[in-house]
Amino acid sequence: MNGIVETLEEVRSSLLGVVGFDDPAGWSDDELLAVTAAVEAVGRVVDAARVACAGEVGERSRVELGGERLSTRRGCRTVAELLERVTLVSGAEARRRSALGAATRSRYGLTGEAMEARFPGVAAALASGELGADAAGVIVRELDGTRRVADPVALRGAEQELVAAAVGSGDAAGDDASGDAAPVRCTADELRVQAQVWAVFLDQDGPEPDDERAMRRRGFRFGRARDGLIPVTGELLPEVAAGLGRLFDAHLAPRSGGGFMTAEERADLERSGEERTADQQRHDVVAAIIATAARSGEHPTIGGAAPTVLVSVRAADLKEGHGVAHADGVEIPVSLRAARQLMCTGGMQQVTFDGAGRIIGLGSPERCFTPHQRRAITLRDGGCLIPGCRVPASWCEIHHVIPDADGGPTHTDNGVLLCWFHHRTIETSGWGIRMIRGAPQVRPPAWLDPGGGWRSVTRSPTRLADRVERRPAAVA
Repeated sequence: MNGIVETLEEVRSSLLGVVGFDDPAGWSDDELLAVTAAVEAVGRVVDAARVACAGEVGERSRVELGGERLSTRRGCRTVAELLERVTLVSGAEARRRSALGAATRSRYGLTGEAMEARFPGVAAALASGELGADAAGVIVRELDGTRRVADPVALRGAEQELVAAAVGSGDAAGDDASGDAAPVRCTADELRVQAQVWAVFLDQDGPEPDDERAMRRRGFRFGRARDGLIPVTGELLPEVAAGLGRLFDAHLAPRSGGGFMTAEERADLERSGEERTADQQRHDVVAAIIATAARSGEHPTIGGAAPTVLVSVRAADLKEGHGVAHADGVEIPVSLRAARQLMCTGGMQQVTFDGAGRIIGLGSPERCFTPHQRRAITLRDGGCLIPGCRVPASWCEIHHVIPDADGGPTHTDNGVLLCWFHHRTIETSGWGIRMIRGAPQVRPPAWLDPGGGWRSVTRSPTRLADRVERRPAAVA
């Protein structure tokens, strides 16, 4: 044991001697990025050791040990408190390490036989230094809630796919070699989106109970005036939040102008015979104002169209009444009930994709992309195509992959979503974009992935769900 501590102290001293805190200021761009990546690789090894130690501290501080718990013997109420005092990290970080350590440590049965960790794939990737604690925590948090109901084979397949996406190994997307090999490793935020799609797939009955709880908890509250302002708090249903967000998008987008134009004041709020609470009534009034304002035509447009919430749902799910829908602008799914309500009030448009992700049946010879084309491209791309960019679709512009001046058509097969910055710098940033049978692919710049290939990309939850659904059979 003393040898390990001494060795680690030598490593720490060596690192302090190699890299000074102010050294990066004198490095070139390439040197800076190379050292940043190398330091992070070392950090992943350290993260794995941190998680393993936290997991073992938690194991030795189990409640059933009573007064013999390690945390109790060291005068601490909880595992997190003990870790805080030993490591000097925050309570939140201590709890995160402890939870991740518990999910990735080897276990033992009642008779002492060895058992694999709850997440063996995550544990192996952590131990190898390929997976960081941040990404590992995302996988564990999103998938752990489905363990009770998920098929074990499908759950293991989901874990393998997410680990592969995080470390950039194997065929993370599950497609052929036409560009889906994902040479660019997923960031923790990108991984969270994929993990949420997997969680919905593994527990497809989950959203309905969530929807019932959400209906009971919905509310909108005005706080007490303070410093000349009235604070507002509340909980919005995801589809209502999406609608409010779209109105904000229309007014805050860089090219739009004008102030927010309110609809009618709160009306019919005090109707007699109501069974709803006051908070619920205020929530529903806001929902009505949003719907009325969006239809009024008195607000700035987005891409030539009124600020309309796009709700995507697979036709098979809608027909079977089983599954979820997705509203752009919010990360959590919305219920099929909400989707049907929006279809009833706002109509619907069917957008069909072929197996490669191409939009079928929508085309226009117009120079400017029509509102219908923009909506279809939004459903296909989900946001700015550049991996890691979190700009939502509503803030994006449509880029002609083959410029119009070069004969490129104004067609969904030639248009992709890019944020203002990536659109402005696409010719100089090193990112490449091409269309293969109507589906976009990107290639990272050489500095990010030397020798990297083309990969299909999307941030559309519906298209990600289609990819996920094709994997379990292969895993099984």
